[in-house]
Amino acid sequence: MTRALITGATGSLGRATALRLAEAGWTVTGVGRNAEAGSRLEASGIAFRRIDIGTQPEVMAEACAGHDYVIHCAALSSPWGRYRDFEAANVAGTAHVVAGCLRHGVRRLVHVSTPSVYFDYRDRLNVQETAPLPRRPVNAYAATKLIAERIVLEAAGRGLDAVILRPRAIFGPEDGSLFPRLLRVNERRGIPLIGGGRALLDLTYSDNVVDALEAACLAPDAAAGQIFNISNGEPVRLTDLLRRLFALLELPLRTREVPLRTALAAGSLMERAYRLLPALGAEPPFTRYTVGLLAYSQTLDISAARRTLGYAPRVSVDEGLQRFAAWWRANR
Repeated sequence: MTRALITGATGSLGRATALRLAEAGWTVTGVGRNAEAGSRLEASGIAFRRIDIGTQPEVMAEACAGHDYVIHCAALSSPWGRYRDFEAANVAGTAHVVAGCLRHGVRRLVHVSTPSVYFDYRDRLNVQETAPLPRRPVNAYAATKLIAERIVLEAAGRGLDAVILRPRAIFGPEDGSLFPRLLRVNERRGIPLIGGGRALLDLTYSDNVVDALEAACLAPDAAAGQIFNISNGEPVRLTDLLRRLFALLELPLRTREVPLRTALAAGSLMERAYRLLPALGAEPPFTRYTVGLLAYSQTLDISAARRTLGYAPRVSVDEGLQRFAAWWRANR
């Protein structure tokens, strides 16, 4: 019986992965902090351990024992927050997972990273895994995820079989990040279109990411120590995405043209205000990074994942949007 431990199993990607592998006959243990979400996993026949991977190194290491694969989905993923919080979740957490894998001899670690490490406020098309990275990461999330990658690769140099995935803009049912943020901005003041909304976006439907995670576990030895871009492989312009999404949601789309310089200045002011006045809320309505994502094209070359992992996106962007809209209407 194949045994897998999944960190971040109470998040949308980790939960989807846990359910898929359990349905395929794997013995799955989920790790997370949300006891209520953990209870739902247990109701689906998945073992659950409540662990804070950033602050419980020994407990995390012990949890790795007896597992063939560890799939590390847990992360603090946000365009905003305190560096020390990102460091605890993404750097210390990854170090503790890696230590457990080394101590207990797991067959392979699959680490979920991010293509945010490529972002540097310019258009970048068909980015390969070997492309030069910015000298300074765009935010605390990208910075700490890059450090986490280095921890994994360093361990790979010491004998750990590890594969790193960089999935781009994950969306799907139970998505609490990408589309919900767009919906909130649309409702509050309208979505800013910078440069006419012509930026090309690479998206990845959640089921396709799960496919990639499973493929990374089972891929041949040639995958070990490698990094792979993951996306749907069908870039879409921002304006087209918004039009299709809001039509499916049957909601009015509110957009407004904003010059790039104005948008960046406003993002900078928002960031400053939220740093000085925490009472404003946990996260600004938009940041310079958010502006950059709306303004600049970034698409990924996924040929390495196709070739080495056998990755092939099964759910198209259109079908994924329809599935998200159906879930959203049923749960709004």
